Amino acid sequence: MKIGIIGAGNIGGNLTRRLTALGHDVAVANSRGPETLKDLAKETGATPVPATEAAQGADIVVVTVPLRSVPELPSGLLDGAAEDAAVIDTGNYYPQQRDGRIAGIEDDGLTESRWTERHLGHPVIKAFNGTYAQDLLDRARPEGAPDRMALPVAGDDEAAKRKVLALIEELGFDAVDAGGLDDSWRQQPGTPVYGLRGGVKEVEDALAAASPERQPDFRG
Repeated sequence: MKIGIIGAGNIGGNLTRRLTALGHDVAVANSRGPETLKDLAKETGATPVPATEAAQGADIVVVTVPLRSVPELPSGLLDGAAEDAAVIDTGNYYPQQRDGRIAGIEDDGLTESRWTERHLGHPVIKAFNGTYAQDLLDRARPEGAPDRMALPVAGDDEAAKRKVLALIEELGFDAVDAGGLDDSWRQQPGTPVYGLRGGVKEVEDALAAASPERQPDFRG
């Protein structure tokens, strides 16, 4: 598949490493320009591009930037993606630690990914947001392995969600359908599943145990 990754931090960089190793055609971008991605490109074989070109022809686009940076992304960012492209949002809201207060989340009660979706103007699938970046490299396991981790996935577009579920399985993790995007608060920071290194049953139980009340550390 052709995959565009917008954001080359810990999650974006390690997804680039894993997806190129699996044989996918990966274009990667960051806010500082493709010339700053030469080392990652040399290491992985990914193609460094400007952010405005990362989605060109992509079957899957991963947006993995700080939440505060989402409104600064170029307009039309996803215009060149495949018509049925799945757009993955890995973002988390850290109001005290990084992002500042975001009114749409705090006052309007939007989930973090619903807020991101509205800025992007394209349906998104929430995934990888509670995953330790290093685990993407170190904790992949074959199907059926007793210590295989499971990752939650939320979104409204069922066809796009199926693409993301399949990609996670290909990466060496079980994937758990966590419902629609308005249910994605169950995997936001401060919830039981966030950062959980568990299997399918543990992830399902953690999602069920989540409270919609945002934890104090994650309130603006």
